[in-house]
Amino acid sequence: MTDVRVIINREPDREERVVTTGTTAAELFADDRSIIAARVAGALKDLAYAVQDGDEVEPVEIGSKDGLDILRHSTAHVMAQAVQQLFPEAKLGIGPPVKDGFYYDFDVEKPFHPDDLKAIEKKMQEIIKRGQKFSRRVVTDESAREELAAEPYKLELIGLKGSASAEDGSNVEVGGAELTIYDNLDAKSGDHCWGDLCRGPHLPSTRHIPAFKLMRNAAAYWRGSEKNPMLQRIYGTAWPSKDELKAHLDFLVEAEKRDHRKLGNELDLFSIPEDIGSGLAVFHPKGGIIRRTMEDYSRKRHEQEGYEFVYTPHATKGKLFEKSGHLDWYADGMYPPMQLDEGVDYYLKPMNCPMHNLIFDARGRSYRELPLRLFEFGTVYRYEKSGVVHGLTRARGFTQDDAHIYCTREQMADELDSTLTFVLDLLRDYGLTDFYLELSTKDPEKFVGSDETWEEATEVLRKVAEKQGLPLVPDPGGAAFYGPKISVQAKDAIGRTWQMSTIQLDFNLPERFDLEYTAGDGSRQRPVMIHRALFGSIERFFAVLLEHYAGAMPPWLAPVTVVGIPITDEHVPYLQEVAAELKKRGIRVEVDASDDRMQKKIRNAQRSKAPFMLIAGNEDIEAGAVSFRYRNGEQKNGVPVADAIAEIVDAVERRIQV
Repeated sequence: MTDVRVIINREPDREERVVTTGTTAAELFADDRSIIAARVAGALKDLAYAVQDGDEVEPVEIGSKDGLDILRHSTAHVMAQAVQQLFPEAKLGIGPPVKDGFYYDFDVEKPFHPDDLKAIEKKMQEIIKRGQKFSRRVVTDESAREELAAEPYKLELIGLKGSASAEDGSNVEVGGAELTIYDNLDAKSGDHCWGDLCRGPHLPSTRHIPAFKLMRNAAAYWRGSEKNPMLQRIYGTAWPSKDELKAHLDFLVEAEKRDHRKLGNELDLFSIPEDIGSGLAVFHPKGGIIRRTMEDYSRKRHEQEGYEFVYTPHATKGKLFEKSGHLDWYADGMYPPMQLDEGVDYYLKPMNCPMHNLIFDARGRSYRELPLRLFEFGTVYRYEKSGVVHGLTRARGFTQDDAHIYCTREQMADELDSTLTFVLDLLRDYGLTDFYLELSTKDPEKFVGSDETWEEATEVLRKVAEKQGLPLVPDPGGAAFYGPKISVQAKDAIGRTWQMSTIQLDFNLPERFDLEYTAGDGSRQRPVMIHRALFGSIERFFAVLLEHYAGAMPPWLAPVTVVGIPITDEHVPYLQEVAAELKKRGIRVEVDASDDRMQKKIRNAQRSKAPFMLIAGNEDIEAGAVSFRYRNGEQKNGVPVADAIAEIVDAVERRIQV
């Protein structure tokens, strides 16, 4: 045996160690059971990997992002093994890790029943207890086809080697430099129990799966295409400990209570009628109040910041999107064209920016007009696949609070700085306060313009982002084709992260549209263009706020801020007088004059999540007062009407939650 020198990298510590030939990564970290894989020269490896001279080896803990992916993908393999043991006719699809869990697709004769999932889970527990070893085996394309002859979907994946996609999960199967199969081997005899085409890596054995649960099943098209067969998908979750699994399940219960689709129905805010189509919502009167209030406040703040309002049509000739580049880069996300005017293609617009460029170019522009800030609540249409449409958060028709700012190169940094500050301040006004920033940089396969321009734009955005003092996270390759962007990521009340506002710096569309302004020296200059959507889309922002507040909107946004509750019918006129005073102050108020008893009226107001209730009986009327009841059930009796009105008005004006 010869000596092998390796460097063990446990940031910030680096240790050089001399071991013998054949030493595995598992032996390097034998004293730490939380280590389930290793990263060598940037590539993830199984712990069975034999280290080579000069290797720099970084341990991968089970609780890290890579560790969780490995845990969950290994659990997906165990699930597929259990399914094929219980349903031998099942054909295997793809089983990648996803956020907080995993799934696996199967071709079976009939959909799985909840009782089937229980049986599969029980079989998985048996496999885990046996401690089967995950063993990597390199195979040729030819031998893989022979071995997997009975698995038609796997045969298709073999043909994808070198072009596998992360989007449909095929890269977890054939995304490596060589083709590999992972076998599950009996811990004692080493006998083959099951195997699957897979890139890996995996856990050392099934015993390293501490806690998992199968969640649900659903139909899914093979590789996400509606042209392909419909398979059955089982979703599951796996965690490094039973406590973490329990915490996740508790979180899901809370998230379900806050689901904006459920709340939208319960509170009569919006619906997505089948007669209109998937991803196309209608807002009911109460939802309309929330939306209008959101929009009105945004308009007011934009006016204060020097934005000018514009309006553009919903459809346009295709040539406009040829000019902008959208038909080259974004055609899959657009609705098909309508042929009008003797065969001219018209498209529903997926973006507002090309039309704003035409407004800028409608007449000559002077440097004295810059920065020119154009703002629109512009409705756009994007043909999202049916599998990803989700309530208001992923829709096919939605309204963006879209702005495009045209400025000089010298104004660019200050304009970006003030825009990002404005964006963050306005989000805080709506009650979101926990942010980090993400910097999306060039996709080397999908961009227009020069490398130098992209480098300049990216560096300017980086400096602007850093000035905010918020965490800045890189998003390599995540930019749109025309320029890099900063996105504001906001955490909601239960810790979920939502992408909110985006600010994109664009040197390319002004070039494509030949936009110019007259500079101070009389020369013609090209403006810089800043794309900025603050809410992203009003529908999505509406949904985020609804879930953030669990439907209990703050008084300034609530559809009904105050409900007047008379003890008997004879007290209705008194509360109507109080309501009239509140309405004069711009407060949304209703008096419940129904035949229901007082206690039922209170329950109804609580179910509607009204922030305030004003209750009145004989004693209140005699004292010129009300009983002031809050949404959480607290109550103050004998509050003078003037004081009650003042407290409500103050809460609305300060946009606080109660």
